Amino acid sequence: MGKHAQLVIGPAGSGKSSYSTAIYEHCCAQRRTVHVINLDPAAETFKYPVSIDIRDLISLDDVSEELKLGPNGGLIFCMEYLIENIQWLEKKIGEYEDDYLIIDCPGQIELYTHIPVMKQLVYYFDKWHYRMCCVYLLDSVFVTDSTKFASGILCCLSGMIQLELPHINVLTKIDLLDKKDATNVSKLCDPDLQLLQNKMENESKEDDNDKHKLLTSSIAQLLKSYNMVSFLPYSKNDIDSVEMVLAHVDHAIQYGEDKEPLEPSKWNKDADDQQEFSYNQQKEMLETIQETEQKVNQQYTDITDID
Repeated sequence: MGKHAQLVIGPAGSGKSSYSTAIYEHCCAQRRTVHVINLDPAAETFKYPVSIDIRDLISLDDVSEELKLGPNGGLIFCMEYLIENIQWLEKKIGEYEDDYLIIDCPGQIELYTHIPVMKQLVYYFDKWHYRMCCVYLLDSVFVTDSTKFASGILCCLSGMIQLELPHINVLTKIDLLDKKDATNVSKLCDPDLQLLQNKMENESKEDDNDKHKLLTSSIAQLLKSYNMVSFLPYSKNDIDSVEMVLAHVDHAIQYGEDKEPLEPSKWNKDADDQQEFSYNQQKEMLETIQETEQKVNQQYTDITDID
């Protein structure tokens, strides 16, 4: 099937680990071979089986204790240490080189905007012949405030330009929006930048000086000049949104295009064969879901026992 990977990025609290868990479980239900890589050295618990864990190489606790660095500086040091020891990751990935990878990244926004660490990581995956797509997650709480939303769009745009990858922007936790915002999800996912600018100007404080208003206008003009950012709505509790996001990612990385077609002898010839085929498919999917849930629950129990 070739080498394919999702790079899951976004601010802290945007739902990257929950997204990785949902995509992992959904892929397993479709009988895909999927592995999740944790690149967050500060992570503690997971709801998905971790195939490769950066904490086996370096952890934030060790860095903070030995180098006396704070959480931000320590996390950047850990990622730079990973790049310096990229052979470790290459060796680990070699065990899953023909499988689908989901890479769960840290939530420090500097890594995706101006620090070159993630760009270097993307370079190595390209060197290893991976087809990679970046999935940028943004918490839907940003849409409730126009200035926060503009800030979120700027971060998305910065990540797109910095990483130079096929890019899918996802608006997460839409099930937590109030009724007013939930009815306008389609408008939020394809934002009207002129309307956003007007809203920011209207919400600006009366005592804002001219420089602040000029800055607001310049940011809006910058977003309009690029006009590259749109979003897909996502909720981990909505299977349709999970399938839609995964379909967009698969299309971006051309997943499945090199798959061999079925032999004519395996085609369904009549309605009875079709019904039996559908029944067997549903049965296999149900069994896979149950196996995945047992595996995740067992890992969570093991982690709880260790604690």
